[in-house]
Amino acid sequence: MLEIDGISKRFGSTVALDRMTFTVHPGELFGFVGANGAGKTTTMRIALGVLAADAGEVRLDGRPLDAVSRRRIGYMPEERGLYPRMAVGTQLRYLAELRGRSAADARAAADRWTERLGLTERRGDEVQRLSLGNQQRVQLAAALVADPDVLVLDEPFSGLDPVAVDVMSDVLRERRDAGAPVVFSSHQLELVERLCDRVGIVRAGRAVAEGTVDELRAASASELVVVAPAAPTGWADHLSGVTGSRAAEGGIVLTLADTSEATLAGVLDAARRTGPVHEFRRRRPALAEIYRGTVAGRTEPAGHGVAA
Repeated sequence: MLEIDGISKRFGSTVALDRMTFTVHPGELFGFVGANGAGKTTTMRIALGVLAADAGEVRLDGRPLDAVSRRRIGYMPEERGLYPRMAVGTQLRYLAELRGRSAADARAAADRWTERLGLTERRGDEVQRLSLGNQQRVQLAAALVADPDVLVLDEPFSGLDPVAVDVMSDVLRERRDAGAPVVFSSHQLELVERLCDRVGIVRAGRAVAEGTVDELRAASASELVVVAPAAPTGWADHLSGVTGSRAAEGGIVLTLADTSEATLAGVLDAARRTGPVHEFRRRRPALAEIYRGTVAGRTEPAGHGVAA
């Protein structure tokens, strides 16, 4: 289990992290999302020991991270962290040996991961001669080649084509299914929604929401889709429990103060009085909508583990 507990960090007068807190459990894919400059990369660098925190603690399996335990973490930075003029296979073997693997184990691991990631024919190529997508695959292989217990990945899907996205997704699921805590940041929220067991949303250096996508949905504003073709404009504006409306999805989307039976029955009765009702259903917002509302400060979905 990887725990980020109350991490704070300043760069001069700039507050990069303000008591950042979240937990990634064994066998869990955790999506770490936020705007540029929200503190995602700084958090990851502190977890890896690249930066020192001003306050707070990072723990692995209940113990503070040190130089030895950090070797159990596979890290994939957003920026390229590879030797551009070194051949792919040579580089992966070298990195595995740096992490304590024997020469034979390092060679076997490098061969296994280049094959798994579709790089077998590029083992002898210098990294700088690869496409950006293939460099990203090598970067992932570098994070995995020492068989880490934990994966921390910063924008791993950046620059990948759809086939490579599928390969990367499969690898992350495999590591999760093998029991590893896996945390990755991404601006591709549809991937985060599809892949992750839990999601943490960060804003201005703080974790403002954490939970499964369903938990974040439940904590966000409740919405109802009503398609009633004969209904006049504004027919629901003054109904009890309705706090807003907008035209969408072939009818209107109502924002509800609550989803009690009384509120829903009142809306349905009012819709029926205008004529036939073709559709009446709860609306499930996508993660991208929840994210936009949370980061913009319009909503604060509670979820679980929200920073105070």
